[in-house]
Amino acid sequence: MREKQSILQKISEYEHYMVATRRYLHENPEVSGKEYDTSAFLKQEVSRFGLPITEVQGTGFYAVLDTGKVGKTIGVRTDIDALPMVEKDVNLKGKRVCCSKRPGAMHACGHDGHMATVLASIQLLLDIKEELQGKIVFIFEEGEEIGSGISHMIEALRPLGLDAVYGVHLTAFMQTGEICIDSGARMAGAALIEFDIIGRGGHGSRPDLSINPVFAMANVLTGIASAWANQIDVSKTVTLGLSQCHAGTANNVFPDSAFVGGTLRYFDINEGKKALDIFKHVASKTAQAHLCQAVFRESMGVLTAPVINDDTLSKIARQGARELYGDKVIEHVPWYASETFADYAKLAPIVFAFVGIANSEIGSGAEHHNVYFDLDEKALTYSLGTMVKFVIDYLTN
Repeated sequence: MREKQSILQKISEYEHYMVATRRYLHENPEVSGKEYDTSAFLKQEVSRFGLPITEVQGTGFYAVLDTGKVGKTIGVRTDIDALPMVEKDVNLKGKRVCCSKRPGAMHACGHDGHMATVLASIQLLLDIKEELQGKIVFIFEEGEEIGSGISHMIEALRPLGLDAVYGVHLTAFMQTGEICIDSGARMAGAALIEFDIIGRGGHGSRPDLSINPVFAMANVLTGIASAWANQIDVSKTVTLGLSQCHAGTANNVFPDSAFVGGTLRYFDINEGKKALDIFKHVASKTAQAHLCQAVFRESMGVLTAPVINDDTLSKIARQGARELYGDKVIEHVPWYASETFADYAKLAPIVFAFVGIANSEIGSGAEHHNVYFDLDEKALTYSLGTMVKFVIDYLTN
């Protein structure tokens, strides 16, 4: 097993590469499912390192580092997509070091840093290949933000017989260098809410001759809030995030329908499913009380399960991070955002690390999915260190 200083020295050798790579990817973002140039760049780098590439439907792919020695097989995953946002050229303090050159697309969730970390990890682990045994599968997943690539990736990886899967998320709610790898539920599962309330349109002067879906929609929303307060298990939090209500185009016209959209988030999958059933029941019955019909879109339903870290893997990763970074390893409350990384648990035990990127001196720390979001590039070394230390410890233990 490599000594701490030896590992830290190897990590420092790739800091410049990670920063330069992250900046290139940040300047050239592509939205979910359309990461064509991003995928091409990543494949070019991986091929340059000498690893064989297996393409997965869409823009995702994986590459395998085979040590040639019998051992375990571990997956190391990064997401590759950006968000459909117009980036500000400033962060919370001032001018950014780099900014998107593609209008309408922005890396506002740290995926540029995730990709840079994994590319650097390939090179570092190749450097010490002779000290390892088993195989490392580097996973480049398309469309994490919309879940477009995860099912194809899971099926493509299934024949490889993974023993564990590791992932990392750079997080704006933790200070640069802070690391959290708690066991148990780390990120929330999500269910999508999308439904229409169907009424009957007409002239605004005669509500009695129409069936107004707007009042029905309003009562559905208040009914849902009441049901939440009285039917959701108080020990199992489920958040109700309704974000869209659309109806009508004119002040004197009753519309035929109204639309409601949003998400539910939960850390207990059964309570999440129960919450979705409650939502549908209340929406249907309330709409009927107003002579309307609630029509749930095909997209409405569970999107992803919670990310639940395996106890044993979390212990290995946490201990390794402490060996490198000491008291930088902290405990933290779960994150209510959701991640397709949860689906890798269908293949093997998983562990998902959080690495902080907030630094008020440089202006990073804005919320994820925010036009002012930025990351402290010094965090990339902590991200890389935590990743490679876990891989080394897992494969050589």
